[in-house]
Amino acid sequence: MTEPDELYTLRAQYWLGHYTLALDEGKQAARRPMPPHLKSEREELVLRCHLALGQYDKVMSEGNSGGKSPALKALALHASYLSGASETRDAVVDEMKVLLADPSSASNTSLQLFACHVFLAHGLLKEALQCVHHGLTMEHLAACVQIYLRIDRIDLANDALNLLKQADEDSVLAQLCGAYVAVATGRSASDDAVHVLGGLSEQYGPSLMLLNVMAAANMVGGRYDAAEGNLKEAIAEFGGENDADTLVNLVTCSQHLGRRGGEVERYLSALKMGCKDHPFVRGLVQVEGAFEREATKYMTA
Repeated sequence: MTEPDELYTLRAQYWLGHYTLALDEGKQAARRPMPPHLKSEREELVLRCHLALGQYDKVMSEGNSGGKSPALKALALHASYLSGASETRDAVVDEMKVLLADPSSASNTSLQLFACHVFLAHGLLKEALQCVHHGLTMEHLAACVQIYLRIDRIDLANDALNLLKQADEDSVLAQLCGAYVAVATGRSASDDAVHVLGGLSEQYGPSLMLLNVMAAANMVGGRYDAAEGNLKEAIAEFGGENDADTLVNLVTCSQHLGRRGGEVERYLSALKMGCKDHPFVRGLVQVEGAFEREATKYMTA
């Protein structure tokens, strides 16, 4: 087990989706003496929290100011990617590739991780994996787990998870990744995921992210009423009515529960209005468009 350092709590809160609490912890950590590498990591984690909260202007302002590290520049590019129009995103990805190709910054593990996140958002799974496949840090291994799950390679995800556990089996990151793999494995492992996520919620408190993963685990296990309870809590306590993952999970859960009276349609409408670039919405719009084109062929005059 890795010994806790000055940033242990900050990392845990960030990984668990407690971004506001993590920002408060980051401010307190700034007052404590720590070595230069931890100071850099603290600055990165703070900006990552702002990024997760949608405060893109702040991230771009901090990351683009003079003399900043390649990692902070990469975070600024990620903020630019998320805040910009879809037609500008190819250019942001190209800028990230240029930053990665710079010999003076190519070996920066934080840059590699943040580039991986941008490539994942852009659907470039191969490029994302190339950034982290050596597993140089625990977050690199966690990213590998998520990529392997995206391509339905649970065997490789388990391999990466085992390496993560070897580094620190009790870490929040290892527990989260274990839950992700359990959910992807199916009903037989869903109870394990619920147990792990419940333990993390009890220890650190629930969050929007934890409640959504818990809902996914419950749905995989066929416990749709429990999943709906998780999602209703996400809305009531954490503003989930504006969160894409919460709305997508509500659509799925409501359909399995046979909800009527336009409930599913309300969730879909909210998704289309507020989350136009979400993969679920893009796929739905594409399928609906194809259906409409086919339907017109059979319309009578």
